[in-house]
Amino acid sequence: MATKSRYQVKINDQVIKKDLIQLPTYLKKDFEAICRTILTQDPYNCFGLDSHNLKGDLIHHRAIEIDDNGISYRLVYRIYEKPIPKRVVVLSFAKHDPAYDRAKERK
Repeated sequence: MATKSRYQVKINDQVIKKDLIQLPTYLKKDFEAICRTILTQDPYNCFGLDSHNLKGDLIHHRAIEIDDNGISYRLVYRIYEKPIPKRVVVLSFAKHDPAYDRAKERK
């Protein structure tokens, strides 16, 4: 029996046009897997991956922490419970500081 997704995932166009092309291939694959599984089924707890709520200009947003050989990346997103259907909007995926800066511009 197939598991029905709890959340729809929407990806900001700039994530595809700017963010993903700057990432190594294996991180692009990780991004696809995260969108397909974690964000559709468990965007709050992320199946145990390091993640956290954001503050300041990005209050009500969350970030998944991805560490790659000492380089910190962040996937920044916002969860919308209403109106139905529930959805997750991905705003950025980049190195630590640029990810937050881009998310602020795109929200």
